[in-house]
Amino acid sequence: MEITIISDTHGLHRELQLGQGTILIHAGDITEYGTEEEVIDFVQWFSKQHYTYKIFIAGNHDLFLEECSPAKRKKLLPSGIIYLQNSGVVIEGFKIWGSPVTPYFLGMAFNERAGTAIKKVGSKIPVDTNILITHAPPKGILDGGIGCDELLKQVNKIKPMLHCFGHAHAHGCNGIIKTEATTFVNAAMVNTLNPLLNDEYKMVGKAIKIKI
Repeated sequence: MEITIISDTHGLHRELQLGQGTILIHAGDITEYGTEEEVIDFVQWFSKQHYTYKIFIAGNHDLFLEECSPAKRKKLLPSGIIYLQNSGVVIEGFKIWGSPVTPYFLGMAFNERAGTAIKKVGSKIPVDTNILITHAPPKGILDGGIGCDELLKQVNKIKPMLHCFGHAHAHGCNGIIKTEATTFVNAAMVNTLNPLLNDEYKMVGKAIKIKI
């Protein structure tokens, strides 16, 4: 089964040409400003992609998804889209878990402080998870220095076959690292902004395809 993984499109999703496949995963930061209008535009585009299963999580930019009620979220999502928020789904026998949580980052969406709060999030990940989707990277793995230490501990304990994430846009973060137990994928697609230039995000990464 082939999985296509993208992340951190920040409103630029319509620039992508993804083809088709079995599973499409977006690992968060679907928006730039976190508005309802951006979310609606994304899910309309996402629902039209030619994949059997389409899964996404939120990221720290996606404020609307944190603020709106579960009932409103459900009404907003077209059929055929799976949204995970510290929750899981089973697809063709693979147990998939998704979490939008990142370590505290400028007080944005789905932030948790280091220590007890973020440990609690990690402890919810089922030990039999096959595919883990988080917005945060684990510490020291394609993380650009902003990875989560508690997440790394949990991943080392669970040993999912695939862990996909984003959040870190720095040069060299988009890519794949394989260990004996887990394939790690950072699928962040935009560049890192230079605050001195007041520039805008640009697509620089590529969708990553994994066969499992």
